[in-house]
Amino acid sequence: MKVLGGDEPSSPLRRAILTALLLRAGQAITVAEFAELLWDEPPASAAANIRSHLTALRRDLDDIEPGLSRRVRTCRGSLSGYALDVAPEEFDVPMFMVSARHGRNLLLRGDAERAVAALEKTVALWRGPFGPSLPPTRWFGAHAAGLNSARFDAYQDLFTAAVLADRTGTLSYRIESAIAEAPYRQRFWELLSAVHCINGDAVGALDVIGRCQRLFADDLGLDLPPNVAAMRTAALNWDRAEAHRLVAALAPAA
Repeated sequence: MKVLGGDEPSSPLRRAILTALLLRAGQAITVAEFAELLWDEPPASAAANIRSHLTALRRDLDDIEPGLSRRVRTCRGSLSGYALDVAPEEFDVPMFMVSARHGRNLLLRGDAERAVAALEKTVALWRGPFGPSLPPTRWFGAHAAGLNSARFDAYQDLFTAAVLADRTGTLSYRIESAIAEAPYRQRFWELLSAVHCINGDAVGALDVIGRCQRLFADDLGLDLPPNVAAMRTAALNWDRAEAHRLVAALAPAA
């Protein structure tokens, strides 16, 4: 969790507290709720630890920028707890969601060139997967799964738009990188085989399809996904136009 582009709280638990405050921006989180977010089985010292780390977090924020600690409010009364004041444009997650939706809308309208430009800005907001340095709790795990899925959705839309805009020069490498992180995303395999086919590399397309078939059979006990099988037919026929049509047919529908 980076603040102002580079700095971060010095303690893993403080980073987790700050992340929770950001994900619940503007909402009060009680000490008891913090304990449930930070530990699946909170220790007896959880409340004291949380209060201590909140005090230290404020110091960390002031070290990053004087006065930044004022963003962390102590709430009294029926909504007692702690809340973080942050605007959507100051936090990458809501910025990413808005940008991803804009890019997808351009893709839905058939404006592939502008969709590529918008979605490149969208995925540039990410510096890597969300969650590896956070506590492995159910709450953080659910958020990590959801946000990482949204990240892969954005990559999927970007790669689709790039194929439809005939911008496939270095696309196979980028899709391979995405597959390394999310090997069971069927759409990535469809797009990768299509890129090889469209670039005139039928052998490369068939190799990709063979890798996909082995992975799905060995790891999941599943047959080759039908849309990947359709790409195999296009590759066997050296049919670039059919591969392009299949990508267009599988693009997000309104």
